[in-house]
Amino acid sequence: MNDLDQLYQQVILDHSRERHGFGALEAPDATSHQVNPTCGDDVTVGVRLDDGRIAAVGWEGDGCSISQASISVMHDLVDGADLATVARLEADFDALMHSRGRGVDAAVLDDLEDAAAFEGVSKYPNRVKCALLGWIALKDALLKAGVPLDATQAG
Repeated sequence: MNDLDQLYQQVILDHSRERHGFGALEAPDATSHQVNPTCGDDVTVGVRLDDGRIAAVGWEGDGCSISQASISVMHDLVDGADLATVARLEADFDALMHSRGRGVDAAVLDDLEDAAAFEGVSKYPNRVKCALLGWIALKDALLKAGVPLDATQAG
């Protein structure tokens, strides 16, 4: 394992242990509960919106270190972000997860910050579902709040 892979592995372990944004969000505008039937990971994501931004995001769930770390990283990326930024980050993370280890542009990795640590996960299709679980819940919660998140917002 090279140094970068070790660093990425450590980022995932750190986020799975100290889960940022963990806890039910008080008075959310919408929530979404999602389950990965393949492995049993589950998450409930709550969002509160204010003037085209995610004012707050919180979550509760159980699962493997990949799912829990991915949700923690997602929280850090989207909490307080405007919806165009959230749409871009979601599209970038989805592209990374479907790259099958071929990678994505370095600028995308820079934009994804700690989420770039999941690049190696993309080589394992069964684990991709774990990494995407929180993002799927976020998109569904935003849809329930009347704000469909799609690539056209990413500008």
